[in-house]
Amino acid sequence: MRQKNGKVLPFVCVFNLILIGFFLFSFQLVYDYQMKAATNQETNEMATFKLPKTHLSPPKTLCAFSTWYSPPPQPPPRQSAPPSRHESPILTTISEAIKNIETKPLHISLKNTLPSFKAHHFISLVNQNPYFLPPKSLLSFFDFLSSYPTFSHTVQSYCSMVHFLIAHRMNRQAESLLHFVVSRKGKGSASSVFASILETKGTLSSSFVFDALMSVYTEFGYVSDAIQCFRLTKKHNLKIPLNGCKCLLERMIKMSSPMVALEFYLEILDSGYPPNVYTFNVLMNRLCKEGKVKDAQLIFDEIRKTGLQPTAVSFNTLINGYCKSGNLEEGFRLKMVMEEFRVFPDVFTYSALIDGLCKECQLDDANHLFKEMCDRGLVPNDVTFTTLINGQCKNGRVDLALEIYQQMFTKGLKADLVLYNTLIDGLCKGGYFREARKFVGEMTKRGLIPDKFTYTTLLDGSCKEGDLELALKMRKEMVKEGIQLDNVAFTAIISGLCRDGKIVDAERTLREMLRAGLKPDDGTYTMVMDGFCKKGDVKMGFKLLKEMQSDGHIPGVITYNVLMNGLCKQGQVKNADMLLNAMLNLGVVPDDITYNILLQGHCKHGKLGDFQNVKTEMGLVSDYASYRSLLNELSKASKDRQKR
Repeated sequence: MRQKNGKVLPFVCVFNLILIGFFLFSFQLVYDYQMKAATNQETNEMATFKLPKTHLSPPKTLCAFSTWYSPPPQPPPRQSAPPSRHESPILTTISEAIKNIETKPLHISLKNTLPSFKAHHFISLVNQNPYFLPPKSLLSFFDFLSSYPTFSHTVQSYCSMVHFLIAHRMNRQAESLLHFVVSRKGKGSASSVFASILETKGTLSSSFVFDALMSVYTEFGYVSDAIQCFRLTKKHNLKIPLNGCKCLLERMIKMSSPMVALEFYLEILDSGYPPNVYTFNVLMNRLCKEGKVKDAQLIFDEIRKTGLQPTAVSFNTLINGYCKSGNLEEGFRLKMVMEEFRVFPDVFTYSALIDGLCKECQLDDANHLFKEMCDRGLVPNDVTFTTLINGQCKNGRVDLALEIYQQMFTKGLKADLVLYNTLIDGLCKGGYFREARKFVGEMTKRGLIPDKFTYTTLLDGSCKEGDLELALKMRKEMVKEGIQLDNVAFTAIISGLCRDGKIVDAERTLREMLRAGLKPDDGTYTMVMDGFCKKGDVKMGFKLLKEMQSDGHIPGVITYNVLMNGLCKQGQVKNADMLLNAMLNLGVVPDDITYNILLQGHCKHGKLGDFQNVKTEMGLVSDYASYRSLLNELSKASKDRQKR
């Protein structure tokens, strides 16, 4: 210690005085205690004991403070504070049992404890964890309790375990528990489950729990509950569950109305969810596919309001929507706006506009736009060429389609199955069936396998060409390749069989079509009925009519005309008139063909004598009143001639 003029510094003196005072006070306490405890000792002997004036070493009793001094009783802990292991012996017992589970199973070590162990005890165990048990050990104990007969978990005990697992980065297990809770609580439980999570969060709270809860409700399809979870996090000023919002938004875009999804998207954007153009583009695409281009335009306008800029995909989606809806003017206007935004049109932009022009039969404009595209250095893809070829084929310009096909190869592109099918379909419909078959051989050489569309197109084309044998051969190949016939294929075969007069085979194919789970249309039924009626089997025609009605069809005037013609040719004119009345009662309006069939029947098989006079009136009868009036006049004239 530094000194000055042989004297101790003042603060050292003060310190020594305080130390001496402390020792004097301590010694006095010891003295008082010993005086009360001592017996048969002389008072003068005690009175002569004095503290030395110099530094005194404390007596040994001072080192064992608790042996001579009992502190005053402490007040009981607050209810919110976790009890110590000494104050909760049941937690100590449980913790020891879990710790020693390898040497002694729980159902043995806790045989006497478990009957009185409740859910609130488990919550305390999780929150306090006095023995610092590993998370996996507590999770195993949680599972053990779930299967124990006298114990019942509560929502709160589940939520406590969820918080604990998330705090120890066991997110998958935590989400599994939430999955179980939601499965038991069901739809409309978001508020109560959310409240339980808040109630049990303690110091282990993590934003992941709300992300997980939203995701679980979304997975179950409880969209309203997931939205409620988001709004509750917002209400309690909690962190936005970004992943939960993302999962829910993706679900709503796929399953809900795009406008409902947009409403939710704008809501989470207002709460701080980071915006992205991709989501807007997906919503626009959904609306365009549904034909709601005006709503898609509203979403397009929202992009800039959020501080984002539309991308090429944004423009292309909307342009494609306008072109498919036939509004080419708006499509081309958007192309100009696109360029003003310094977003340059790409191959998809031009392909969408070319497709729109082809559908409107503006083929020259389509070719001009195709040239502009190439002049800008853009390389057309197979979609662009397929669009042009399809447009030319549908407008009967197969020669130009073949020229574009050859031009495609000069660009170094390879034709795919879609392009070949487009060409084959155009050639078949244009009557170039042989050329179509050549392309089938070419595509096979290039390693492309014909699909259902290829076979069906060829089958239909061969039937229309009158080559039924080839059509049936195609059918066998389809069966061999495991390709199921669809309505178009069956209808084409039935039509070919009827045309060749093979009515029984046509009816058998119709039955096969029904067994395959397909539903023939009115025209298919009528073809077979007409075939039987022409063969004189009107009864079979009416049987098919009944089956047709049982299958949910409402026969039209063409079907009734077929049956009426069959009746009239069989001389069953009265039955034909009855069928006419039945038509009228069912609300089926006869046409001029109906009345002319009936008039011809009456002339041939009725009492009308002058067939030539009736023939001059045919084609002039357009309604039932005219038909009855003409029929009565001709009948009266016939009777008058007979009287003469």
